[in-house]
Amino acid sequence: MTSLPRGSAAPGHGHVRRRRAVAAVGAVSAGLLVLAACDKPTPMATVTVGKTSKSAEAECYSDGKAIARAEATKCTQAKAEDTLRVPQGETLRIGVDPEIADEGWSLWINGQQVISPLKKTYYAFQGVDLFAEQQGQQAPKELNVSVVQQSGEDIQGVWNFKLENDDA
Repeated sequence: MTSLPRGSAAPGHGHVRRRRAVAAVGAVSAGLLVLAACDKPTPMATVTVGKTSKSAEAECYSDGKAIARAEATKCTQAKAEDTLRVPQGETLRIGVDPEIADEGWSLWINGQQVISPLKKTYYAFQGVDLFAEQQGQQAPKELNVSVVQQSGEDIQGVWNFKLENDDA
């Protein structure tokens, strides 16, 4: 039996180790490139009705810079990815990431602002019938609800959700 000096590899094994090391470095480098290419995720908004919650990233977001009001209104009318069915009289709960709450946020329904900006990470709209008949018109079957990050008149982001009238 031949013994090799300490720290030596058997003939031919050094190339295998080098290839593994190069492959590992390559994999780490590729992973870092993928991470660097990713956009920073937007803050999240969550709407909860009963036991059902839906979270969404922003439809429009400018990372602290103002969005023109016309552009923001257009964003509130974009089709939401998530739908929640809302029974009559059910509490609507909205949660937002702290960076949204720090600036303030308001609730918009069908492209119209319905409350003044809040600076809370969570708010429950209790006893509000979103689908009430108004001025003799039939109750709507669905509503587009938007959480709009805004400080005064400056709008920085829009998160959209679709609510369906469970009683229609």
